Amino acid sequence: MATTKKAVAEKATKTESAVKETAKTEKKVEKAAKPAAKKAPAAKKPAAKKAPAAKKAPAKKPAAKKTTKKAAPKAAAKKEVVVLQFAGKEVELDAVVEAAKADFKANNKTAVRSINVYVKPEESTAYYVVNGKVTGKVAL
Repeated sequence: MATTKKAVAEKATKTESAVKETAKTEKKVEKAAKPAAKKAPAAKKPAAKKAPAAKKAPAKKPAAKKTTKKAAPKAAAKKEVVVLQFAGKEVELDAVVEAAKADFKANNKTAVRSINVYVKPEESTAYYVVNGKVTGKVAL
């Protein structure tokens, strides 16, 4: 029985040292994770009766997914449509504005910062002024 008692005493000593090592490691991890946080008084851990389980590595968080914004506007389902009807013709005003921008870009290299569109249905023409300077016209 002397050897059994000795073995149990050695196992208990190893367990206590393993618990102390684990506590030291946890303190180091806490210090690294929260360097600016105030130190709380260390609580004494009771001696474990069983050998502690093997320490697991901290769980890795999955990498954040990169999201890309789609070219479609957020309010695509709630689109407002304005249609001009005159002399048996129908013209969507959004299409007229896009046609004016396309005409401007085809003839100029500068960017469109502002655009004013004037529709004359009796002439079947839309006149535009881009950036307060450049003028042009588009057939409806």
